[in-house]
Amino acid sequence: MKTVSVALVLCLNVGVDPPDLIKPTPCARLECWLDPLTMNPNKSLEAVGNSLQKQYERWQPKARYKQSLDPTVEEVKKLCLSLRRNARDDRVLFHYNGHGVPRPTQNGEIWVFNKNYTQYIPLSIYDLQSWITGPTVFTYDCSNAGAIIDHYKAFCQQRRDESIGESDSEVSINLLENCIHMASCNSNEVLPLNPDLPADLFTSCLTTPIKTALRWFCINNNNLLVPNVTLEMIEKTPIGELNWMFTAVTDTIAWNVLPTKTFQKLFRQDLLVASLFRNFLLAERIMRSFNCSPTSHPKLPSTHNHPMWYTWDLVLDRCLSQLPAIIDNGQEFVHSTFFEDQLTAFQVWLALGSERRIPEQLPVVLQVLLSQIHRIRALDLLGKFLDLGVWAVELALSVGIFPYVLRLLQSSARELKPRMLFIWAKILAHDVSCQADLVKDGAYKYFLQILADAQMPAIKDNPAGKEAAQQNNIIAVCTELLDDVNPLLRQWVVLCLGYEWHGYDPARWCAVRDNAYEKLYHLLSDDCVEVRASVVYALGTFVSNKNDRSGQADNIDQGIGMTLAGCVKDGSPVVRKELVVALSGFVLEFESYFISTASKLMRDIESEKDKNRVGNNQSGGTTAGGWVYVPNKNNGPPPPPPPPYQGTDSSQSQASRRSRLPSSQSSNSLSPPTTAEYHPALERLLSLPPRNVYNMVWKALVILLHDPYPEISDLGKELYNYLMIKITASNSSPTGSLRPLDSFSLGISNQGLDDSVSIPAVKKTSKGIERSRSQPQMPISDILPHSQQFSSKRTVFGRGPANSDSSEDDTDNRIYRLPNVKTELGSWCSSQFRKSLLKPLNHYDPSSQEYYENEWKYLCNAEIRAEAAATYRYLSKSPLDDECFIQRSNFSPQIIRFMEYQKAVVVAGQNEINVWNLEQPNRMKAFRNNLKSHKMTAMEIINEHHSPLLLTGTDDGSLRLWRHFDDDDENLKLITAWKGLSEMLRSSFRRSGLVMSWEQQTGKLLCSGDVRSVSIWDVRKEMKMQEIPTGADSCVTSISSGSDKSSLLVAGCGDGSVRLFDRRLPASESRVKTLFEHKAWVVKVHKQSGGSGNIISGSIAGDVKFWDPRFTESVKTINTQCTLNAMDVHKEADVLVCGSASQVIQVYNHSGELNSCIKYHDGFRVQRIGPISCLAFHPYRVMFAAGSVDCLLSVYSPPDKRR
Repeated sequence: MKTVSVALVLCLNVGVDPPDLIKPTPCARLECWLDPLTMNPNKSLEAVGNSLQKQYERWQPKARYKQSLDPTVEEVKKLCLSLRRNARDDRVLFHYNGHGVPRPTQNGEIWVFNKNYTQYIPLSIYDLQSWITGPTVFTYDCSNAGAIIDHYKAFCQQRRDESIGESDSEVSINLLENCIHMASCNSNEVLPLNPDLPADLFTSCLTTPIKTALRWFCINNNNLLVPNVTLEMIEKTPIGELNWMFTAVTDTIAWNVLPTKTFQKLFRQDLLVASLFRNFLLAERIMRSFNCSPTSHPKLPSTHNHPMWYTWDLVLDRCLSQLPAIIDNGQEFVHSTFFEDQLTAFQVWLALGSERRIPEQLPVVLQVLLSQIHRIRALDLLGKFLDLGVWAVELALSVGIFPYVLRLLQSSARELKPRMLFIWAKILAHDVSCQADLVKDGAYKYFLQILADAQMPAIKDNPAGKEAAQQNNIIAVCTELLDDVNPLLRQWVVLCLGYEWHGYDPARWCAVRDNAYEKLYHLLSDDCVEVRASVVYALGTFVSNKNDRSGQADNIDQGIGMTLAGCVKDGSPVVRKELVVALSGFVLEFESYFISTASKLMRDIESEKDKNRVGNNQSGGTTAGGWVYVPNKNNGPPPPPPPPYQGTDSSQSQASRRSRLPSSQSSNSLSPPTTAEYHPALERLLSLPPRNVYNMVWKALVILLHDPYPEISDLGKELYNYLMIKITASNSSPTGSLRPLDSFSLGISNQGLDDSVSIPAVKKTSKGIERSRSQPQMPISDILPHSQQFSSKRTVFGRGPANSDSSEDDTDNRIYRLPNVKTELGSWCSSQFRKSLLKPLNHYDPSSQEYYENEWKYLCNAEIRAEAAATYRYLSKSPLDDECFIQRSNFSPQIIRFMEYQKAVVVAGQNEINVWNLEQPNRMKAFRNNLKSHKMTAMEIINEHHSPLLLTGTDDGSLRLWRHFDDDDENLKLITAWKGLSEMLRSSFRRSGLVMSWEQQTGKLLCSGDVRSVSIWDVRKEMKMQEIPTGADSCVTSISSGSDKSSLLVAGCGDGSVRLFDRRLPASESRVKTLFEHKAWVVKVHKQSGGSGNIISGSIAGDVKFWDPRFTESVKTINTQCTLNAMDVHKEADVLVCGSASQVIQVYNHSGELNSCIKYHDGFRVQRIGPISCLAFHPYRVMFAAGSVDCLLSVYSPPDKRR
């Protein structure tokens, strides 16, 4: 809203004083800095009017001005109606000067004249409201002016009362809310008549504030601070610089005193209103010195004694003190240091006072942006302020930063570009709607120039912005920056490409011509997770093209689909979530091909069902539904299969079909271990050769369906369920009956699904895919006998019927719900700019409490390590048989790990995890690793020096990282999860699952197990760095690399071999040595840290061997004379422990001497141990924990006197 019309109503009656005012001699005579008594009365009134108009034009030169000099009532009415008609809904300014007429009456009237100027005629405020309505700004310069505002409010309330229930009720409300009033004094005050000041002092403050302020300042300081300065000299002052500083001072006062809503309304919506209210603050200060209190509506708090006025006085002192030397000696004017001082104050606030969230200097900083001298410093400080958080961006926007930084986009100065880019990133991250202003004003070209500028350091959902960017070659500019060294720039360049060609076909074909999509492929292996996720997003939006397709477009999209399918093994859940979304777009574009591929697979499995059942029954057992049981030689024969399947006759009962579901007891002997139980169709999908893109994408979808990260598997289920429904519908018979899809459920069961839910056949219409009323309905269990994706709380189709007995009308116009597969990658990336980017993280910031807490923790941890190291020499040969802790767990312990710096131990079973406090003793926390039946085979506690994290591995190759596992007061959180191993081997013999070794110093994770390779993951980058083939025909049972940064890693295998690898060599040449002295399953390998790097290994046969990696023969052997179930070696002390199923624990030193032998004993107050299932040493202290098959958990340490 802006002011477009101005009415200047002057009632001066020059030469005639009003009857209710007796003027002294001398008194104030100047009107608009003119003395009307020195001119002809008729010409003087016109001169005053013209002078007042020029003063207003300085603030709003484009407004339409109308003067009404000594008017009548009819003239005022005509003027008001005319201005309102021309202004329409814009604002009108009504200025009233009543120095030549009586004061306003108690009835709410102001005075004008009759036609002959012989009488004063009252003009009712009520009538004035009706003529000019709103929105309007009123300024009243007369005695008792506050009474006019009071009567205006009273008349508004009267109108509201009179119009209750009528159509005019809104008019009275708008009259008060949309109108602004400024009065020169209160209702009982008279204007000052000081002869040194103008008679219209209030008007002079509003229209010529600097001149008035200088004149008043000279009168008040009595020449004490600034001697020899006369009123004539002040005309020589630099008005422009003073006006700039005056704006900064008054804006600062208003910003710190007024509510945000009032500040926005009065100081930021309208340039003229903002100028008048800045000057109104000066008027309040000046006129209060003459016992007048200017008033306004909205009512403003008192500001005449604000501390910033003293800063203004200092500015005037420094300015006026130079005038004598300038006038007499011709010296140059020295500019004020006001802005430099304010920037310094703001810098101090940023450094020391940022806890106080409203900096007083923020409006001054915005004013400094207009100065080329201080602009760079101001932008730096403004960027640091915006970096404090969202609240800082909101404050900056509310104070009015937007027009300033928008105007600066017109600057071509190179030094401003990185600063402007940072500030705009903060603004757009907070308010995306600012995009429209960038496109409308053409300011987006500024950022395109930055992208195209090779020397510079490091448009979403807006069709107009996409078109404008395309016209400025955004595709070519971005592709040139894909290999920039700055990962943040690479990320946003890729996102920019994705935003540009998403839903915009011209940009897509431009990318085809430039091969832009192919230039993204190499970034799928980028070290930065956000870059890889952005590439997947961009490629996904590229293939999600809803326009008419061509053969070339299909070929390009199919190539992209094959590339995306290869990203399914990425270690980051952010990337894999984007992959599900990208593949969903690809699937929807080629939906018919996927349905055809799946249907062919179903027919192949149907034709092979009988043959497979016979073969599987001979090898290990098959259920009626075709589920395979693989015999496990260690666990005994497989469970008996359910009753055999009798055929595929459609007349078979529903009960018999449900009986074909697999038994949950078979979960330990099924393979592959991707799921606990699977259907041959799932096996077929996972084993399909990459013959075409549809097979590859199907395989990727099945893998994502079983992703260990819940959000990804949920997204995969959305897409999978949609496809299964479409495949079911496409396989319905011509007669309308639906054929059961027994052989294609992809490993999902029907638990939680209401049998009464029905799936009607589908047909394609212009509105989508609808259900057909003519098709008979069948229970969902007949169609998807193994589906567990739909719970009883969620209908199958989202909008579909919940029961099969719904009326015929209920099935009309039912549309199959498209998969709700989407993420907010762009918003998530933008949200990073809402956080602090310049300030160091708290644990690196010496001014934060977290920094000192971490420093204290590090000192305590160092003391624990030093105390433990002092005991290694004598405790290595001491007995370790004092049972200092024993508890019975609710499961049989499989893995045990001590926490390094806390007196706690983490115990894992097949799927349960307990954290025990060794001092209390009590159970601190208990939780399940996953909701499926996968068995945990590995566990490590990482990052303990800072914030402990729990890393678990299961026998399907999945890895999960947990936070807050050790704190009962915090909610357990799954940070990330990924497949550490893929395509694990099928084995009917004993399986090792997943084994791993963690390198804390490098952040590397070594994984192996039921595979023929060792995978090395960089956990920080969330990507696989290396894969080394083991060259063994058996699984890897243990892996170690030592705690130092050695390149040598050791793997023990199920065939008894110990294999050494040098990861620096190429993968095919990395196996440098194979040791074959063990003849049975290797239970444990341990590579000692330090210069020697000796290797210790033990096998299930009971032999423990010491190896020098330089030789192929062991240097020492310890024969424990028992079958080993578990073994562990202390990483610092010369001690190792062995446990067997015969209820014996043996502790040896590295010399082969037996330190302790703990056996089962009957009797009272003696040790009772069961068959040992796991052992673990404390990382630093000489103590170990043992878990037994009978659920006992014990901790052993040296005797009290030796600890």
